[in-house]
Amino acid sequence: MARRPATPDLPPEDLVEKIVDIDVATEMEGSFLEYAYSVIYSRALPDARDGLKPVQRRIVYQMADMGLRPDRPYVKSARVVGEVMGKLHPHGDAPIYDAMVRLAQAFSLRLPLVDGHGNFGSLDDGPAASRYTEARMAPSAMAMTQGLDEDVVDLVPNYDSKLTQPSVLPAAIPNLLVNGATGIAVGMATNMAPHNLVEVVAAARHLVLHPDATLEDLMRFVPGPDLPTGGKIVGLDGVRDAYRTGRGAFRTRATARIENVTPKRKGIVVTELPYLVGPEKVIEKIKEGVQSKKLSGISDAVDLTDRQHGLRLVIEIKTGFHPEAVLEQLYRYTPMEDSFSINNVALVDGQPRTLGLRELLQVWVGHRIDVVRRRSRYRLRKRQERLHLVEGLLVAIVDIDEVIQVIRTSDDSDEARTRLRSVFDLSEPQAEYILELRLRRLTRFSRLDLEREQQELREEIARLEALLADEALLRGLVSDEMAEVAATYGTPRRTILLEHAGGASVAGAAAVPAGRGRAAAPLEIPDAPCWALLSATGLLARTGDDDAPGRGDGTRRSRHDVVASAVPTTARAEVGALTSRGRVLRVPVLDLPSLPPTDGPPTLSGGLPVGEAVTLEKDERVVALVPLTADAPPLALATAQGVVKRVTPGDVPGNRDAWEVIGLKDGDEVVGGAAARDEDELVLVSTDTSLLHFPASHVRPQGRAAGGMSGMKLGAGARVVAFSVVRPEDPDPVVVTVAGASSALPGTQTGSAKVTPFALYPAKGRATGGVRSHRFLKGEDALILAHVGAAPARATGSGGQPVPLPEPDPRRDGSGTPLAAPVHAIG
Repeated sequence: MARRPATPDLPPEDLVEKIVDIDVATEMEGSFLEYAYSVIYSRALPDARDGLKPVQRRIVYQMADMGLRPDRPYVKSARVVGEVMGKLHPHGDAPIYDAMVRLAQAFSLRLPLVDGHGNFGSLDDGPAASRYTEARMAPSAMAMTQGLDEDVVDLVPNYDSKLTQPSVLPAAIPNLLVNGATGIAVGMATNMAPHNLVEVVAAARHLVLHPDATLEDLMRFVPGPDLPTGGKIVGLDGVRDAYRTGRGAFRTRATARIENVTPKRKGIVVTELPYLVGPEKVIEKIKEGVQSKKLSGISDAVDLTDRQHGLRLVIEIKTGFHPEAVLEQLYRYTPMEDSFSINNVALVDGQPRTLGLRELLQVWVGHRIDVVRRRSRYRLRKRQERLHLVEGLLVAIVDIDEVIQVIRTSDDSDEARTRLRSVFDLSEPQAEYILELRLRRLTRFSRLDLEREQQELREEIARLEALLADEALLRGLVSDEMAEVAATYGTPRRTILLEHAGGASVAGAAAVPAGRGRAAAPLEIPDAPCWALLSATGLLARTGDDDAPGRGDGTRRSRHDVVASAVPTTARAEVGALTSRGRVLRVPVLDLPSLPPTDGPPTLSGGLPVGEAVTLEKDERVVALVPLTADAPPLALATAQGVVKRVTPGDVPGNRDAWEVIGLKDGDEVVGGAAARDEDELVLVSTDTSLLHFPASHVRPQGRAAGGMSGMKLGAGARVVAFSVVRPEDPDPVVVTVAGASSALPGTQTGSAKVTPFALYPAKGRATGGVRSHRFLKGEDALILAHVGAAPARATGSGGQPVPLPEPDPRRDGSGTPLAAPVHAIG
């Protein structure tokens, strides 16, 4: 006991304070249980029937009560928050607005219930204040509240018992499964994944018509979650566990593809991220990974997301790294792969329960059956009441004069009501309705309308009574309404389902790159042998060593292009680009795009344009690729004025990106070049149809500054049109010549072509005129193109389209066959 000190102003018996001894443990237990009960049932956990927490339910209901339908103007969010807080939710405005924001976020909910106008936040940023945003009901929210005025759910008092609110919404949409839920209560939590409305409704309809359906039956309709942000779900075992027990986990992956972000560099373009993962978070983790050396091969990460094109996160890859291997690193060390733990806890009959897929569907289906049954009873009651009034009105219209007389001779309305009931045998509601009747209703047409309404009401009552009496009819109606909801609000699946990282999708999607548990590709591109290619249309690429272009069966040729030059090299080496100005430009092989493997002929359409790989001067063009290694054979080249030269192999500057390999005279230019051993043949073809070939050993190697030596004696006005190196091991080399008129504009004449075996042309000495290779037809006076190389030879037009060449002609100096289209290049 504790006593206050006595004061003279009060009697002693009033100064004693009564203190009750209470056990602290008991008091704490009771208080904690009350707090836990309040959090579990009034805040954190959703109801399994409508999938909403109390604050969410009150927001949707209050917006419906305010008439904020989708066809009405937006109102300030602060007004909605104030109405909810003042009438239904006795808590602060901040949690109410936070709940309303989540209901409006398309990246949080699969089917938002609030239509927000303004900044409602993003995956990386919060929303604007409620005074700056506006909102109204989303169309789907109308389905959640439809029928509230037809006694379909119980109404309970609000916090001060002055108003009423629904204990649960009618929920024509399976909101808990479609939008998921998250919440932390006392001693328990819930975390549910969103699903596709069409799939969930299909499973629910199957359960309505087959109440004994098994979980496996239902999973045929619902194969897995469907996240608002799309992406991929990797591994479905955890999903099946969650559908069976209510608990499980799965991994989500970003949707990414490998593209050429610049002409020289590849990148990873991310268009979808895991659920609730924002691009800024991914970029932050990438920077941390690069700084800590966990991530390699990344040069930059840029967020190009906008409202028009959606999410676009570009991750640039350094030269020399496999984009597929870098992507695997990103999945491992960044939120581009994330895990989601399912814990399906919801309130069922006021009790928290952990529910599997079948139980969740059963609760919602049972709720919808109960809603439709209560709605049907309400409508039946209303139609019976209306039919009762219509029948009384018809009685009054038949004897309207007597009705008027009874009313006029009555002293007051109570006496009139009593006399009408006794004279015409009416009920009290019928008599009251007749007393309130307007005289305009007493016309002949009014009677016909009442008789028609009477018949319609009887038919509607009979239908409703049959519906309530037959459970099968009731379930059929519920199923039809579910189908209508799915057709109205359903959208296609966004998330791809994969059994495992490298497997096929159960939803028909392609496999993603190798994941954990599989042999990963090497991170860096190895210095493996390959071929550097130059196409006739000016594209550069590289390919594997076992796919030699222009050799054997020609399996590495392009469908719509021809290989003009090819150099054996390695992936991390460099090759030279020989130009018409007599310069060699250094080109790293790693900068060249790699041709994808293919069973048939590949296409160089994805190659790198020459102008993007090297810097050319005005009117300068690349005529060939050449090796730069010290052990390579000397570089042989020829000019349009018949000069030939072989450059010393080791005469390559190590610190320069461009250098001259021949001193050209005015008006001269290089027409071709290739590495040439002493045993190889150098071949020159001139515009006057002369073909000369002689051993490369006849041309001694010189330094870079030398001007070369005479290679071919040219006639008046003739120029060298082609230069090639023929090796002894080349299979069946051929000579292709295309003749035309020298005065015609390039690319406008088709001309005639001839294909002849190279073996038919005899060798001549250096600086001689060679032998004739082509006889002109009428209108032809020059060779406009020529090619000497391994068979088969192929021609292409200016746009890269193939142009057929004639069959080989055994005549060394015969005339050509007219072509179907102009030829741009031969390779």
